[in-house]
Amino acid sequence: QVQLVESGGGLVQAGGSLRLSCAASGRTFSNYAMGWFRQAPGKEREFVAAISWNGGSIYYTDSVKGRFAASRDNAKSAVYLQMNSLKPEDTAVYYCAATTRATEWKTAYFYDYWGQGTQVTVSS
Repeated sequence: QVQLVESGGGLVQAGGSLRLSCAASGRTFSNYAMGWFRQAPGKEREFVAAISWNGGSIYYTDSVKGRFAASRDNAKSAVYLQMNSLKPEDTAVYYCAATTRATEWKTAYFYDYWGQGTQVTVSS
C-alpha cells in the first residue's frame, strides 16, 4: 500500500502561482512513477503531468506546457507540481497518483494509488 496526501492548493488570482506537494508513505517511493491529474466540476478527471521514478522523464498535457513543472524528491518521498501563470480554466481538484507501470502514464485507470485531492481555484 502507498498512502498519498496532497497539499498546497488554494485560491489565487489569474496569473499567480501555486506549488502543490504530494507526500507518500508506505512502500518504496522510488519504485513508482507519479502522476498529477485534475477534475473540474462536471468534467472527467484529466491528466496533467507525470514523472518517472527517477525524474528523468516528465510529460505534460498540452494546456499546461510551459506553465507547470513537475518534480520529485525520492529522499523525501514527495512529488511536486509548480504551477505558474495560472488561468481560471486551471480551477479543479488536483490529485497525485502512483503507478508501477512503465507506460500509459496519461491514463488514470492504470494508477494504483490516489491521494484525496487538493482544491485549486483561480479567480479572473
